[in-house]
Order: sequence, then C-alpha cells, then structure tokens
Amino acid sequence: MKLVLRIALYVILGLPCLLTGQEQPVKYDPDRAFEFARQLANAGKYGPAQDTLQSILNDFPEYSDVENLLAKTYSWEGKYDTARRHFNRITSRDRKQVEVWEASVRNEVFAGNLSLAIGLAGKGLHYMPGNERLQELQRQLIDRASNPSAEENEKQLRHFIAFDNAVEVFDQQFEPMVYTQLEYQYAGEWGKVLPRLNYNYRFETSGMQYELDVYPKISKRFSGYVNYGFSDSEIFPAHRAGGELSYEYKEGREASLGMRYLDFRTTQATLVTGSMGWYWGNNYLSARPFVSLFKDRQPGFSGNVLYRRYLKDANTYLGLRGIYGFNPELRQFRSGDVLLAETLLFVESQELQLEYQFAVAGGKHRYRAQLGVSRQEFVAEAGSFFWVLRGGIRYQLGL
Repeated sequence: MKLVLRIALYVILGLPCLLTGQEQPVKYDPDRAFEFARQLANAGKYGPAQDTLQSILNDFPEYSDVENLLAKTYSWEGKYDTARRHFNRITSRDRKQVEVWEASVRNEVFAGNLSLAIGLAGKGLHYMPGNERLQELQRQLIDRASNPSAEENEKQLRHFIAFDNAVEVFDQQFEPMVYTQLEYQYAGEWGKVLPRLNYNYRFETSGMQYELDVYPKISKRFSGYVNYGFSDSEIFPAHRAGGELSYEYKEGREASLGMRYLDFRTTQATLVTGSMGWYWGNNYLSARPFVSLFKDRQPGFSGNVLYRRYLKDANTYLGLRGIYGFNPELRQFRSGDVLLAETLLFVESQELQLEYQFAVAGGKHRYRAQLGVSRQEFVAEAGSFFWVLRGGIRYQLGL
C-alpha cells in the first residue's frame, strides 16, 4: 500500500517535471496534490499525507491551507508541539485565517492547555474583532474552565475509593466463584499509590490478600510500577511482587519492560513481561507478552491484547481484551482434594473480555461493567476443556 501511495505521489508531483525536462523548474498543480493529501488524511493515512503536504510546502512555502492541514494531522496524532509550530508560522504571516485560529485553539485543548487555548482565541479576536466563530469558541472554553469536565476534575481529585465485585460460573464441575476488591488510591504530583484488599471465595474456601501498587513519575517520559502482595490463604500466592519501567518514546507511543514474581509455596515463578501501547485519536491499543521462567520446566509463553475506544472523555470508553495462555491475575483450581495454586501457569486457556466504563458528576463517580468468556484446559486431563462465564462491576468514588 505504501508503494502504491508513493507512486501516486510521484505521478502527481513528478510527472510534469519528467515531461518538461530535468533542467526546467518544478511545475505541477499544487491544488491537485493538496486534494490528494486531504483524501489520505481523511482516510487516516497521516504519514503519506504529511509527506505529500511537506513536498508541496517545499515548493510553495506560503500555501497556508496546505500547512494548516499538515498541522492538523500532527495534532490528530498527538504531536501537539509540532502542530503548534506550524500553526504559529501561519498566524504570523496570515492573521485573518479563522480556520487556522480555530484549529490552533483546539490543538491546545487536546494538549491539555486550556488557559493557553482561551488566550489564543482572544488573540484571534484581536485580529478579527467580532468574529462569531471565535467568540463562540472562546465562550465554550471559558464555560469549560468554570465547569470542569472529567479530565479537569480528575486533576483536582486526589483521593479515590473503589469497590470491585465479580462472579464466575462454569459449565461443569466447579461451583461459582466470587472475587471482591476494596481499593484506596492517592494521586499526587509524584505519582499514585494504591493499597488494596482482595477477598476471594473459591472451592468453599475464603481467603484474603493484601496488596500495594505504586506508580511513580520519574520524569516527563519515564514512569514506573512497583507491586507487592502477601496472603496466608491457600487460594492466593504467599507472596507476589513486580516492577516495571515505562517509557513514552514518542507522543502517543509507549513501551515498558518489567518482571513479576509469584511464590505459590510449593512452586515459584518469575515472569518477564513488557508492553507496547499506541494512542491515536480516540483509540488505544496495547499488547503485553509474558514469559514464565522456572528452574525445572521449560519457559511458558502467553500474552494479551487490549483495545479501547474512548467516547466523550477519558473516563468513558468501550474495551475489548483477548488473552492467550495464563493470566496471572486469574483463579487457581483443584485436582481432587488438592488446591493447585500454580496450575494456572501451565494449562492452556483463551479468554475474551468486554468492558464499558462511564462517569458522572465530572468524573467523581465512575462505573465499569465487564463481561468475559474463557475456555480453559482441565489440570488433570490434558486436551479436555471447560467454559467459564465471568461478569463484574466496579464503582469508584473521587473524594
């Protein structure tokens, strides 16, 4: 596909040059090339569109519509600084382009710079007094500043309490299982800390696990994750620990690398994991593999993929997750009368989860529902599978 797009670009931009000889000045129809780039951008092909638009600007550096579209594509990709430079170039030479001022203001809104966006709208009105479109945009932004949305409220809220409850039912052999969590979260400038209490009821046995998550902010692009949990119940690992380092290597792109350790009393496992995440528009996609390492067994491999579509704000989304292999957050099973806490690391399983979250009162109250179905291998009967249906709800309150 990229080859086809490049050939089309060469035809649009280069054919006139070939017909008139190499020593002639470059001659082509920039409007035709601009329309081609617009179609690429509308189709989400930002890279090829940017190549085309930049080629036009090389020959027509003051073609404002071209540079405006180029800046918009960078803004849509989350490259707000790059978009800002192009918007500033246009408004410094052509101060009465209302479309450019509007796009520039929205770029700052997307970047989280609400005050700067209001100021830009005022600057545009200075050059175009009485412009109704800019007046309306500025009014909306002032109202937004006075009545913060979920994103702005989230920055103000520092304390959260969450309750999570889920039930699993099986198509054979096992009784329903219950999973409950009570969590507190504190969000500060340095990061987040989340102490958590986990209660499970499985195999007519109840147990509790005490857990702590810490998410430190190391720098603008680096962040971390540290976890520790312990339990004296047979249905939880005795100890679990983990750590991970995340790096935002590009705007809207992130990668991480870390480890998990699980102590099942009779068996210990070290898991090497990492992730790749990509934000574009209102979408998020991430992939996370796991490699389990043991002293007396071959390594095991598993992973999961998550896709989220954000709706009206960052706290409202639809999500779909696919899991293959083991999931270290899920349940353990029995073989006869013996609880096999570590079996989850060896049996084959596949799982599909659907989630929906929404928020009210500016993000102070958040609700999430989850529904999942999985197919898992019996511990004592390789190649034989059972089905699991899981449903759960979560409520989080911001204080």
